[in-house]
Amino acid sequence: MTDVIIAGGGPTGVMLACELRLHGVRALVLEKEAEPTRIVRALGLHARSIELMDQRGLLDRFLALGKRYPVGGFFAGIAKPPLDRLDTAHPYVLGIVQTATERLLNERAAELGVEIRRRCELVGLSQDDEGVTAELADGTRLRSRYLVGCDGGRSTVRRLLGVGFPGEPTRVETLLGEMELTATPETLAAVVAEVRKTQLRFGAMPLGDGLYRVGVPAEGVAPDRSVPPTLAEFKRQLRAHAGTDFGVHSPRWLSRFGDATRLAERYRVGRVLLAGDAAHVHPPTGGQGLNLGLQDAFNLGWKLAAAVGGWAPEGLLDSYQTERQPVAASVLDNTRAQMELMSTEPGSQAVRRLVSELMDFPEVHRYLIEKVIAIGIRYDFGEGHELLGRRLRDVPLKQGRLYERMHGGRGLLLDQTGRLSVAGWADRVDHIVDTSEELDVPAVLLRPDGHVAWTGDDQQDLLGHLPTWFGAPAA
Repeated sequence: MTDVIIAGGGPTGVMLACELRLHGVRALVLEKEAEPTRIVRALGLHARSIELMDQRGLLDRFLALGKRYPVGGFFAGIAKPPLDRLDTAHPYVLGIVQTATERLLNERAAELGVEIRRRCELVGLSQDDEGVTAELADGTRLRSRYLVGCDGGRSTVRRLLGVGFPGEPTRVETLLGEMELTATPETLAAVVAEVRKTQLRFGAMPLGDGLYRVGVPAEGVAPDRSVPPTLAEFKRQLRAHAGTDFGVHSPRWLSRFGDATRLAERYRVGRVLLAGDAAHVHPPTGGQGLNLGLQDAFNLGWKLAAAVGGWAPEGLLDSYQTERQPVAASVLDNTRAQMELMSTEPGSQAVRRLVSELMDFPEVHRYLIEKVIAIGIRYDFGEGHELLGRRLRDVPLKQGRLYERMHGGRGLLLDQTGRLSVAGWADRVDHIVDTSEELDVPAVLLRPDGHVAWTGDDQQDLLGHLPTWFGAPAA
């Protein structure tokens, strides 16, 4: 019996496996596809996901393959100057294609000893008090203590669990692909700029070596959206919207995506959980999908490891749904709003103009952008200091910086008093005595995901909070 089976080898599943391995949990990833996909749906990482990579010592790898862009124009494509003084040490968007992100995560998984089995499709599951039995398409049965469905919006795990997935079906569809074209860069830029004055789902972005990423609204919603569009369909829609097909040819891949918006009613059924697109789907506006899944994995990983390790306090694993489901609901709402603002209907365009005016107020612009880049999230830990429940940005310390001390995925007590102790929890919580000019509390207790669980300077008060997140003290 392995500890955790993860169905789905995309970014969410592999990130989760890496988090589990930091705690010595045996993780087996099952992926039905024989090879990594060439389809690039996500184009970058937002600030909170960049922070996650920094907290685990992976950021340099991503920076080497990506390009930094100012944070601006990410809410419904409304162009505004980049914001300054964001509450993060990483106030930028990292442009990096999904295929590169997946490759880096797979390399990290290999370093940590994660087993990834391809051509393994889960078709059935059952569970009891001791664990979960997974049935594969070839008849193989595997046993684990827990199973997590990270298998996408058409999740087999979610369907087998009978978990409801209410929401709205796709109403508008967009064709997407990578291809070559014969039009000159000047012609392409001029036509795209003109069309995007009214149709923001249209675009063509150079990728280098004569290759372009092209997107165009579809004529309607395909009866079977799993069937990719043809090049002829692509050309027809380009001519309909731009008056030219730019001479597109030699496609690397073609795909379609819609604006379906759905949220799983439950994230956990017994020993089986859902994460990433298996738990929520939404339009790609703002580039939030991959990021939301990575952040699900970051929240779940240490909690599931605690359950496997036997030290999880009561309710810790259930807090995954309590914390992450509202975050997903908020993302669904903001993408719904963005889709309305991108509509060509006169009423939607009137609201877009009004929202654009409101975003000239820095507070409004900041509020909306923080929603997209996920640094404004605050989990409900009850009353307390304004930092409570929020993630703490990477603050400089007298000896280094905060995120450098979080690579192991453990809890952390940053103690500026030098008088506190985590005796009894030293196997789960690191104790660092150091100071930061940017931290105005005597001490702060961070969960492994970087969210603030306690602030103060009283040892007895600290002892009252450690068990909430890190279980009973060691004997």
